[in-house]
Amino acid sequence: MSQTSISRRTALAALGLAVATPFSRAWAASEPALTFLAVGDWGRDGGFHQADVAARMGETASLIRSRFTISVGDNFYEDGVKSVDDPIWKTSFEDVYTAPSLQTPWWVALGNHDYHGDSQAQVDYARTSQRWRLPSRWYSFNETAPDGATVEFFVLDTSPFISAYRNDGGEKVKIEGQDPDAQLRWFEAALAKSTADWKLVIGHHPVYSGGGGDLVGGEADLQEKVDPILQRYRIPLYLNGHDHDLQHVARGATNYVCTGAGSKVRKDCKLGGSDFCSLQSGFTAFWLTRQELKIAYRDYTGAELKVVEIARPV
Repeated sequence: MSQTSISRRTALAALGLAVATPFSRAWAASEPALTFLAVGDWGRDGGFHQADVAARMGETASLIRSRFTISVGDNFYEDGVKSVDDPIWKTSFEDVYTAPSLQTPWWVALGNHDYHGDSQAQVDYARTSQRWRLPSRWYSFNETAPDGATVEFFVLDTSPFISAYRNDGGEKVKIEGQDPDAQLRWFEAALAKSTADWKLVIGHHPVYSGGGGDLVGGEADLQEKVDPILQRYRIPLYLNGHDHDLQHVARGATNYVCTGAGSKVRKDCKLGGSDFCSLQSGFTAFWLTRQELKIAYRDYTGAELKVVEIARPV
């Protein structure tokens, strides 16, 4: 049986579960929570279902009263932006995510395609935009849930960790001058200092993903450099894109959630160590309280494909 057939069967099974226990209605009726959305790998002038995903995001954000959106990188295809005045800002972002409910902060990570162009321009755009939040290439920000639970989000710039990009001599992914060791030192020190109830990590590249058969995929460089830190601090969520699908892997202390289906998706799902993979363009929605984090995978039609529930580490 093909991986695609298995993926479709898995997605249908997950959809059946979602229909039996519709997360969105339960969410709307439950206690107040910190709610937000996440999307990745999206900027294609509205094409490849990007506009459809944006419409469903707007509807979901309104329903759950989303406080902000996270973008996990590869924000503009194929080659990032040329400047802060590049027309693609309008055609792929401002004119696509137009719902009033999406005029909230967008906390942004950089992806490898963003490094094809002027990555600094994406940092600089945050200085004038009302919603684009990218204060530096890596950073953290804090939120507080209605029940008082505190959350610190750690946004990594994962491209400088990938050795293959250095091997191409900067022909495509222009990461020269970026210091991954300094980023790692900041990351571990910031985690150690944080007193938040929840510590959640965001990066573009997957640490782990489906590898096909019984194999586990992902980026070996991140497995070597980043994952030991995730496990040491018992990080419950690593949120990424890069793989153009919606996917979930549970390994060690961490749930690895891929939300890289904001527009064009890949041709097949490699399950391997993954318990869920969908090839439908889509996004993820989040509900967080002091005790629990819920994640809903939604596609461009509005279907809810899977819900993951994570208890707060103790």
